[in-house]
Amino acid sequence: MTSSVTDAGRTAQAPENRPFVTGWTVFAAIMLIAGGIMAIFEGIAGIAKDSLIVVTRHYVYSMNTTGWGWIHLILGVVLVLAGVALFSGAVWARAVGVVVAGLGMIANFLWLPYYPFWAVVLIALDVFVIWALCVGTVRKET
Repeated sequence: MTSSVTDAGRTAQAPENRPFVTGWTVFAAIMLIAGGIMAIFEGIAGIAKDSLIVVTRHYVYSMNTTGWGWIHLILGVVLVLAGVALFSGAVWARAVGVVVAGLGMIANFLWLPYYPFWAVVLIALDVFVIWALCVGTVRKET
């Protein structure tokens, strides 16, 4: 850290240029990676074994489970990549993380009739990720 003297004679701390992030952003990155891995497994289950998934009749948002499997597989890969990008600390990675977590929430909401408990867990995980990324970093003033 470097310090400089302001016009009032006080010493002000210049912000550090940190290559890695800390706090809530690390939490969000790890949760994005974990949620992405779970979505990848969810997608593989939907693609590999249609008979494994119990399909509810008369659901408004019905789709072929293989199609949902591909959606979750692709979204899971994007979630993992967004989580890895968050470790760089870039602002664009935070924005991408919020958008991708929002898409994950929507996809899991539409996945509710197939795996309700799993979908609710992933929706809650995405809510925490969005919250953690929107909180931002807190700078201490000394």
